[in-house]
Amino acid sequence: MKIFFVTLSMMMLGCTNTASSDEWITLFNGKDLDDWTVKIHHYEAGNNYGNTFRVEEGMLKVRYDQYEFSDEFGHIFYKSPFKNFHLSVDYRFSGEFEDTAPSYALLNSGVMFHSQSAESQKKDQNWPVSVEMQYLADLGDGKRTTGNMCSPGTNIEFEGKVYPGHCLQSRKKALPKNQWVTAELIVNGTKITQLINGEVVLVYSHPTIDGNDQMVKGAAAEFKQGGKALDSGYIALQSEGHPIEFKNVKIKLLE
Repeated sequence: MKIFFVTLSMMMLGCTNTASSDEWITLFNGKDLDDWTVKIHHYEAGNNYGNTFRVEEGMLKVRYDQYEFSDEFGHIFYKSPFKNFHLSVDYRFSGEFEDTAPSYALLNSGVMFHSQSAESQKKDQNWPVSVEMQYLADLGDGKRTTGNMCSPGTNIEFEGKVYPGHCLQSRKKALPKNQWVTAELIVNGTKITQLINGEVVLVYSHPTIDGNDQMVKGAAAEFKQGGKALDSGYIALQSEGHPIEFKNVKIKLLE
């Protein structure tokens, strides 16, 4: 996704974990993808084209060695939707960028939430209508941040106003390629808090559908209902053109 950033103008406050229990629920078992459904641009839900998402060495890996990537943006969706939750994911960028992919996809991935399901996406729909916690790695110039927010087909509120851009920059500098990073996402009612390596990096609220967003191509009418509040949905890990690994994908349910 094309990235438009704005610098935060206030320090972020921490949040209280109101989990109904201290038990983490494992979403990715390190063995198979039985609880997950793949949806790749230009292909029907359930078609893991080119073995893009695979399990190796206990990790969920994203790879492109069986085809030439251009715009086959993909997502792998957990089987159940969630409402209020605390999600934790470890990610690590590795390997070489597919230079046939768009340049903005370099060292770029993320986790989608409050998303439509894989099955509800049309074959040629490029992105799911959702909110994204974006993961980026450093390009060597120290300019990037990670734990940003992006909004394909959606809107959010920041500092009491509807945020006009597509991506909202966090205050956490992106970390180097090949380094494991722990990203956490806390969705508690309308408030959303994002953390990187235990540090709160971004807080925003009130996600809704943006019925006029032209970024998402081919979505059904039910996902273009402008102003409709998003308070639940599916979680999906992203494939955007750069190899990445995920592990320790787990969730706590909140009150």
